[in-house]
Formats: sequence, C-alpha cells, structure tokens
Amino acid sequence: MGDEEQAAMAPRRRDARRNRELLVEAAHAVFVEQGLEAPLDVIARRAGVGNATLYRHFPTRVALVDAVFRDPLSDTMTAGEKAQAAADAWAGLTGYLDAVFTVLATDRAANDLMTTSLQGVEALEAVHAHNHRTLELLLERGRAQGSVRPDVVTEDVLFALAALGRAVPALVGTASPDAWRRPLALFLDGLRAAPGTATLPGPALTASQLQHTLGELGPHRAPRPRV
Repeated sequence: MGDEEQAAMAPRRRDARRNRELLVEAAHAVFVEQGLEAPLDVIARRAGVGNATLYRHFPTRVALVDAVFRDPLSDTMTAGEKAQAAADAWAGLTGYLDAVFTVLATDRAANDLMTTSLQGVEALEAVHAHNHRTLELLLERGRAQGSVRPDVVTEDVLFALAALGRAVPALVGTASPDAWRRPLALFLDGLRAAPGTATLPGPALTASQLQHTLGELGPHRAPRPRV
C-alpha cells in the first residue's frame, strides 16, 4: 500500500474508532435507562450514527453488551485478585464483597448483567468464573481459619448475593446510596462461625440448579441472535 492510500485510510480509521467509542458510551447510557433489552436503534440514534454503523461494529447485542461492560467487570476481577491474596480470609471476603456491591449499587445496568445469567458475554462468563473461584477459595480458607461457618458452600453464597444484589438498585433509590451496607452486613454476619449456630436445613443448590435459578431471577432468558 502506498503512502497516499495510507494517508487516505487514516481519517476513516479515526472515524471508525470514534464511532465505536460513541456507540459504547451511548449503549451504556441507554442500558442504564432502559435495561439490557433496550432497542439497538435507540442506541444508534443516541450515538448519532446509523443502524448499519452499529451492526458493523457490533453484529449482535451480546457483542455490544460485552464491549460496554468489559472494563467494570475487569475491575471486579481485580478486586477478587486482591481478596485472594489477603492473609485473613474474612478481611478478604468482606473487602471483596464491598467492591462488588459498590458496582451493583452505582451501575444499574451492570447490576442487571452481573446478577442474572446472560449467555454468550465473554467478559461476564470470565467474571462469573473468577467470582466463583474467589468465593470458593475465601470460604475454604475462612473455614480453616475458623471465621466462616463449616456448613456454608459457595452456591449458598452466590445465590444469596445474587438475590440481594438484585434488590440493591431499589434499595438505593428508596433510601440512600449506602443503604445496601446494612443488609450486606447482616448477610455476612450469617456466614460467621459462632458457637451454638444451628446447622443449615436441607441440601445446598447444585451448580446446575444455581445456574437455572439465576437465569429465572432477572429479565434475561437468552440473547437475541440479532436485533
């Protein structure tokens, strides 16, 4: 390719990058307002581009959702890494959940994504797997250190966190930005090992039962192939 051709392509590349940035910004704003099932043509109009430009950058809704939430979800994984490195498992667990719930309380669309089961979003699948490993490690270490009750399993915690997390936006909207800290503290207190604590009744959810339950918890059933 000659110098003239390269010079001619450079503005087009800059325009393409800018259009992608505008689409991601607009999508996040619309998802916050209308949820993850918001019409994609509304996002295109908000970004000031045509539908064809949107589909050129993001052929599916899942691809757009992945691009919008990759950075916030990566921050959650970073918090998990920090928690895993904590010498005190209880301190690691409480610090990690504080970071997770800060995201759930401040970004309604991220909350919608993280507390349900939407298939095909690469960044979400990675953070769910990392979240499971983080909690599993912290609970195991906490049981060994005597700070976590011995009959709690990872699926117990994941279910309770998803259910509580779904309520956070309504709680914040009704009370105060930090209103989620009280129910989270109550939940954490229930995880603590304490003399005389009754054994939990019944079996815990299996991994497949948890996945199905999370899929039913929110508005998402399956990603649309193309909208």
